[in-house]
Amino acid sequence: MNKSFKIFVYPHKPDDPFANVLLPEDYNPEGPYTSELYFKKALFNSHFITQDPNEAHLFYMPFSILHLRHDPRIGPEKLQDFVKDYIFNISHKYPFWNRTGGADHFYTACHSISEIAMDKTVEAKENSIQLVCTSTYFVTGYFPHKDVSLPQIWVKKHDPGTLVSSKRNRLAFFAGRVNSPVRAALFKHWVNDTEIFAHFGGLETNDGKEQLRSKFCLHVKGFEINTARVTDALHYGCVPVILANHHDLPFTDILNWKSFSVVVHYMDVPVLRKILQGISFEELSWLQSNVMKVSKHFEWNVPAVDYDAFYMTMYELWLRKSSVRV
Repeated sequence: MNKSFKIFVYPHKPDDPFANVLLPEDYNPEGPYTSELYFKKALFNSHFITQDPNEAHLFYMPFSILHLRHDPRIGPEKLQDFVKDYIFNISHKYPFWNRTGGADHFYTACHSISEIAMDKTVEAKENSIQLVCTSTYFVTGYFPHKDVSLPQIWVKKHDPGTLVSSKRNRLAFFAGRVNSPVRAALFKHWVNDTEIFAHFGGLETNDGKEQLRSKFCLHVKGFEINTARVTDALHYGCVPVILANHHDLPFTDILNWKSFSVVVHYMDVPVLRKILQGISFEELSWLQSNVMKVSKHFEWNVPAVDYDAFYMTMYELWLRKSSVRV
């Protein structure tokens, strides 16, 4: 992949009226939905870019769903029209979209509004590769064999320091709002438990203190299936527990999630403590060791570093480029 994979990015000038939406930032983005922005920033500065579309394996549509959502000229109300017009323009100005019906094109999005962004361009939803954080089998329009699960990562400014497992004296940790049935069930059964710390609402500080003292960190589906809790857990050396049915987890084509996480079905929330306590010390040590190994795959770096989130995402694209038929 490193030697031969090539991406053509549809070009836009700095004086384009929507340059803020189409071009990468000259700063490091912050916030929970910035994975799409970090990917674009890394791609524009990578050796995968080609100026010759004839040697490209895939074509990148660089509009930012996140910026479109917040742009007062577009917003959620006009988002679908912008995407529809964008695809209309590139399909009439260039020959590449029409060769495959957009099957060798892709875009990135981390906010859940991406689920409706393509509603006025059905061809794009059904054919193009979607790099999205809202990766669930339960949503109409997401196809795991075609689309890519983009990890939602809240970039940390500080190194967590020592991740020694012996100092983890709490079984499990979760903090968040009750905005889904599975979270309601979690608080119903475990809000006053001494082993599972289920905290209603956000924490006063997000310094990783609770994750660092817990063996397991819970990712419990909220209003949407995706949050940064999984990658937060990995950052702090805490074994993720996935309570999110139908979640197409990031990089499942590459990584074996069973080797560094625990997947629990919604129906098993009442016996969650029993499940986690049933994991032997040897198995827990194995899971924790693998968490340390895979955490580098869930980090955005500027510039990108081999095997980080950017390169993992590129490899997912590389695997899909062979499926395209011209």
